[in-house]
Formats: sequence, structure tokens, C-alpha cells
Amino acid sequence: MYEIFVVFHSIFRWLVLVSLLYSLGRSIHGLISKRTFNKADSLARLLAGTMSHTQLLIGFTLYFVVSPITQFFMKSGSGGNHEIWFFGIYHIALMFGAIVVMTIGGSLAKRATTDYAKFKTITIYFSIALALILLAIPWFRPLFRNF
Repeated sequence: MYEIFVVFHSIFRWLVLVSLLYSLGRSIHGLISKRTFNKADSLARLLAGTMSHTQLLIGFTLYFVVSPITQFFMKSGSGGNHEIWFFGIYHIALMFGAIVVMTIGGSLAKRATTDYAKFKTITIYFSIALALILLAIPWFRPLFRNF
């Protein structure tokens, strides 16, 4: 079961990054070109949020239910092991924070009254979320796993 969730988590990480970059790109383009905020922009924002929340649920299942790494961490601490500490504290805290930032930004953008404010809000909040995600990626692991 652990392996299945790791595969889903690995696949969804790319979906999250692609949807986040797509939404961020549309927002930056909207700011620069001063165009109107349309349904495609709203759909891009919604898609990035949906992908990130799905990834969060998969990650929480890994963290709290099936991962032997985090189960060890919860019982014994990191034991000086960098990888156990990384997944026990750093990864989940930053990823959760990134999704909270994305959710707040998406919600504020949805309520914004002008097109400029919508694009600006998405650009700022999604950029912060992207930075947090990039900080929390386990770069010491392979980017493409052997399935």
C-alpha cells in the first residue's frame, strides 16, 4: 500500500507543478497585457488548487497512515538521520504552508473586484507557494522514480 501511495504522490507532484506554473503564467501575462480576467484564468486557478489539495490528501495519507519513515519519526524522532527529519518535519510543514498560501490567494483572487487585482493576487500568492514548494522538494531523491 505504501508503494501505491508513493507512486500517486510522485505523479501528482508533476500535476501540481504544471498546473501551478500554468496558472502563474496566465496571471503574469494578464498583469503585463492588462487583459480581462476570463473563465480560462479562473479555471487555471481552480485546477491548481484542486491538484494541490489532492496532493495534500495523498501526502497526509502517506504521512499519518502508511509511510514507514514518518511512523519511525513519530515513535523515535529522527535519530540524527537527515532524511527522516526532512520528511518528519520540514517537507510536510512547508508543503502544507504552500497549499494554505495557495488557498488563501485563490480565495482572495476570486473575491477581488478588478481584473488587475485578481491577476496580482494570484501572481503574488502562487509565487510564494511555488517558492515554498521548491524549498520543500526532496532534491536528494530521484525526480523520476522507476515505477
